[in-house]
Amino acid sequence: MSGSHKLYTQQRYLFMALDPVHIGTGQSQLGRVDNTIVREPGTNIPKIPGTSLMGAARHYASMKYGKLEAAGQHKTLKGKNHEKCPIIYTFGTYTETEGGQQGKISISDAQILLFPVNSIAGPLWVSTKEILETAGFSIQDTVEIFDENVFTSMNWEKDTLNLGWLSLKAITGLNVVPPHTIKEKDEWNSIASRLSIVSPKLFSQIVNSNLEVRTSVAIKPETGTAEDKALFTYEAIPRTTWLFFDVVQDDYKNEFPPTEKQYKDGDNEGDSLGEVWNSPIDVLNAGFHLIEYLGIGGMVTRGFGRMKKMYAWEV
Repeated sequence: MSGSHKLYTQQRYLFMALDPVHIGTGQSQLGRVDNTIVREPGTNIPKIPGTSLMGAARHYASMKYGKLEAAGQHKTLKGKNHEKCPIIYTFGTYTETEGGQQGKISISDAQILLFPVNSIAGPLWVSTKEILETAGFSIQDTVEIFDENVFTSMNWEKDTLNLGWLSLKAITGLNVVPPHTIKEKDEWNSIASRLSIVSPKLFSQIVNSNLEVRTSVAIKPETGTAEDKALFTYEAIPRTTWLFFDVVQDDYKNEFPPTEKQYKDGDNEGDSLGEVWNSPIDVLNAGFHLIEYLGIGGMVTRGFGRMKKMYAWEV
């Protein structure tokens, strides 16, 4: 291992939901929906678990590499067949024979950064001071936020502003300063003048009151009609929600096999990948890129699940 090898690198990612995203719990909520989504226990705010991000990224990177068996546990792996596999090197594997190894990537849960809410002034993206600062944003000329206030970057002349069904006292002058990596980006500039922050207590209420809720029904294949008592509802994080999470690359071995070609005949001798993988982060990014097209979570064949990687920077 060279003396210049870093012990670890940490990158922060910003994703935006292109479709509603449903990461289900398999449970129901009495009086609300039949299929609920995963939430942070302390705040009750929806999130996307790191396990879901890891699983989707591994599966899609394996597809791109042309070795779908590497997307699973690879229990039949023998000998040193894993040494030239960038998927196994990045994500690790468990085997019932020799050759298992730990992954080199750790992914945190994706937390909501900016949540879209309808208002009389049009769509607004809502957050809290604490969440923005955790993600690396800063707020200039901040004011004290109470449960009855909303601090907005809009040029709003009325005394009140609604966020969904809530009517709040409006305070103007919000100036959110993003990390330098995204400061001049079009996606950020398109919403920078439509941001609002509220108290943490109110944010949880606003998010849970404005989740997308869909209704479906089971169909009898014999008749093509709805089954009796088969109506069910499910919730999802709405499209245009911004989320953030961190990825830590702990490449303690420093032996990543640089990869330019797909897997073929037991080696990296297939068609070109169209890019070069020089580190575990490169493999992860290849999987993240395909989430924009193939989706994550449940019901991806019904218009759910696509997310776009907007920005990433080292922290």
